[in-house]
Amino acid sequence: MANLKQLSHREVRLTGGHRLCPGCGEPIAVRQVLMSTENPVLVANATGCLEVSTTIFPFSAWNVPWVHIAFENAAAAISGVEAMYKSLKAQGKIDADADYKFVAFGGDGGTYDIGIQALSGAAERGHDFLYVCLNNEAYMNTGVQRSSATPQGAHTTTSPAGEVLPGKKQNRKDLTEIMVAHDIPYVAQTIPGRWMDITRKAEKAFSIPGPKFMNVLTPCPLGWGHEGGLTPEISQLAADTCMWPLYEVEYGVYKITYKPKEKKPIEDFLKPQARFRHLFKGEEGEAIRASIQEWVDWKWEQLLNKAGA
Repeated sequence: MANLKQLSHREVRLTGGHRLCPGCGEPIAVRQVLMSTENPVLVANATGCLEVSTTIFPFSAWNVPWVHIAFENAAAAISGVEAMYKSLKAQGKIDADADYKFVAFGGDGGTYDIGIQALSGAAERGHDFLYVCLNNEAYMNTGVQRSSATPQGAHTTTSPAGEVLPGKKQNRKDLTEIMVAHDIPYVAQTIPGRWMDITRKAEKAFSIPGPKFMNVLTPCPLGWGHEGGLTPEISQLAADTCMWPLYEVEYGVYKITYKPKEKKPIEDFLKPQARFRHLFKGEEGEAIRASIQEWVDWKWEQLLNKAGA
């Protein structure tokens, strides 16, 4: 694996000067993923914060071939590009020694919800690509609406915390495990707050043929309600509380890549975020926090068993 000094000298494939919010986890994750290979890369980008904020006409922050596609079609688009590349290579129209990498970026709305059908189909067909879900746990680009990635208790504009609702009632969908169930070569969960974890996983994903999936928790200061400078710390707290465990599944074999020495209570992750502020008021909030903790503990024990840890 490349060290930090080596990574710092690699080509910058997503430049500064984009319009993403200060402290946004998405550009951090994208730059870390793209610097994890020195091969030429082609990117498909679903509609969302990343697409809107990096390509305001007539400007672009991308230093790689890039295509914008609708919310639901990123996996379909990149699989089509990959199929075309193989065809052109077979026809001798592309150098036989060329080794392009194909990456799709989509938010949780375009991955967990609207785009899951295209993602599932591309995975089943066995295309050689890496899909990266930039998971900020809601539809942030359109005004912080809930998605199936939104955790229980979170306040959004469509699950507002008030007298009628206590925030979102349901736990989030476990899309990482859904992708594991597709029996693809490589699946991983990571965060932008641990550069070595995310770059090592991306580097491994690029080295493995076939479909790969990375689910990256990308804090959103605007939608989560925290200071922009706290993004690395918030993502680390997600790992330290096991709200977002860091692990990988390579050819069906589970490996936990970060195991906190002392698992922190879920309140440590919830408290710095305004979207969970109501959970620290009254008996109902206390009950919801207890429910979240119970779910996190249950999922963590499941993962420990799968990894034989």
